[in-house]
Amino acid sequence: MTMDLNSDLGESFGRWELGDDEALLSIVTSANVACGFHAGDPTVLRRTCAAAVGNGVVIGAQVGYRDLAGFGRRFIDADPGELTNDVVYQIGALDAFARIAGDRVRYVKPHGALYNAIVHHEAQAAAVVEAVRLYDPELPVMGLPGSVWLRAAEQAGLRTIREAFADRAYTPEGTLVSRREPGAVLHDPREIADRCLRIAHGEPVSAIDGTPVHIRADSLCVHGDSPGAVQIAREVADHLGTSGVQIAPFVPRSGRRPSDHTR
Repeated sequence: MTMDLNSDLGESFGRWELGDDEALLSIVTSANVACGFHAGDPTVLRRTCAAAVGNGVVIGAQVGYRDLAGFGRRFIDADPGELTNDVVYQIGALDAFARIAGDRVRYVKPHGALYNAIVHHEAQAAAVVEAVRLYDPELPVMGLPGSVWLRAAEQAGLRTIREAFADRAYTPEGTLVSRREPGAVLHDPREIADRCLRIAHGEPVSAIDGTPVHIRADSLCVHGDSPGAVQIAREVADHLGTSGVQIAPFVPRSGRRPSDHTR
């Protein structure tokens, strides 16, 4: 049994630093790297890609709304065509730095408000799908199980990766509890690790109201900006490993397809 462990990284900006990317890259197997729209700047993106490659961590493009001030956590009623172009722009920017580091972008994961919006928002989900399809239809996409986003991606022929959140509470319907609600973010490393093991084994976990909910996942996310993120990630990785669940990426760690080239 294997499970991918991912984290949102590269979210610092200029002199403003967020999270401990260096420590997390020594633990996780996939890095959702900011692309400069919700967080990150060119220097941060390049440094994060280089560190990911140095640690053998798979690089994913974490695309979001054009919202640095709100950290991409505010819904934007974007025109679908413009949203497609914004996502293509973000993937391309990160892919450039990934290639300089010796690898490439290997999957796409929406961020924050965009991630939550396309659980149900069909037009925006289709816009993001179109961006990935245009840029590289072989790129897997990551998202919430049962979302409009993953369904639209499957219909477009894209490979889909189901994601569960180690440090977030769920509603009985299997969606994320809003960060505005009490109890939305979990903090106890051992409790989180135990819950992740249940998810890895296909067992139900407790929703915010205590009812059991099944979360099917190929990858577990630890938010890099959460307090204690490094301790949480380490506890999850250690607990899964000692319980017989191998931590491994869902795509190869390195190597380009024969058609790949550095732009």
